[in-house]
Amino acid sequence: MARYKFSSVFADDIIQYIKDKTTAGYNGENFRRMLIGFDKFCIEYNLTEPVFTVCHASKWLEKKECESHTTHYSRINGIKHFLIYLSIKGYDVYITRDVKFKGTDFQPHIYTNEESDRYFMAVDNYSSCRNRKDAIQYPVLFRILYCCGTRINETLGIRRKDVDLDKGILQLNETKNNRQRYVIVGDDLKELLNCYAEKCFYMLNDDDYIFTNANGGRLDEKTIYDNHREFLFKAGIPYLGDGKGPRIHDWRHHMAVYAFKQMINSGFDMYVALPILSTYLGHKTIYATEKYVRLTVQLFPYIEEKFHGMVDRIFGGTADENN
Repeated sequence: MARYKFSSVFADDIIQYIKDKTTAGYNGENFRRMLIGFDKFCIEYNLTEPVFTVCHASKWLEKKECESHTTHYSRINGIKHFLIYLSIKGYDVYITRDVKFKGTDFQPHIYTNEESDRYFMAVDNYSSCRNRKDAIQYPVLFRILYCCGTRINETLGIRRKDVDLDKGILQLNETKNNRQRYVIVGDDLKELLNCYAEKCFYMLNDDDYIFTNANGGRLDEKTIYDNHREFLFKAGIPYLGDGKGPRIHDWRHHMAVYAFKQMINSGFDMYVALPILSTYLGHKTIYATEKYVRLTVQLFPYIEEKFHGMVDRIFGGTADENN
């Protein structure tokens, strides 16, 4: 995978900052991953001068709907140090305030079969006067989330060249922690992808995103979130409010729970199933997969009985890695 190239107005400063941190003995790759998000933000908001205003800071401080409290805490507080670095160099930048760490006991929404059916009925019947392509791309996009457990940003980042229609493989490049991976789709989704490709891939270049807005650019997450709430409403699934869900990210939890359950039902030992699920989800370690395993055990008592005590023996305490 091509290495991300910084291209915002602060690109040279970002590169120098990473070099300075590496020289000082820090892991430069950690800073690089963190600063990719800031670089993309500056490009998105068309920063053409090396100035970071109060308005920019206000937008940057906003917690994204798909963002956990831990990720938000790390993103804001990590970039604050880079803003201080820019200020010392003489740039006119507003230094953001600290974000306090906020633990959470949030429980993701695992859909019942009836809820899933109603949700996808709403998806399949959706149409938009703003973007006529939505009627054919939404059933594909949301089924990738549902079937493959991909993150929303990963899914919206799929380009035409990333889709192997013959083998039914999606290559994910715009991933968390910049960790490229591949996902294999099932036969039904593969057929749906091929039908979708026949209708619109001829209009796309290899580097074009397969899910696009009315202008042909990459679909944005906010549009998807807004439509997700509409689908919940039409499906009769209560939306409990910001941060309480059901969130789009809950489809990732849903897929992970049922994938783990299916492996166990097929006779897989937990020690075998865990690395498979962890790799497929793109986790750095199996400890990041812990919440899905614990949730599966809680939801299905027969699995809890079968693996009583094993989860705690494997993981010890609870993991604090974002998924």
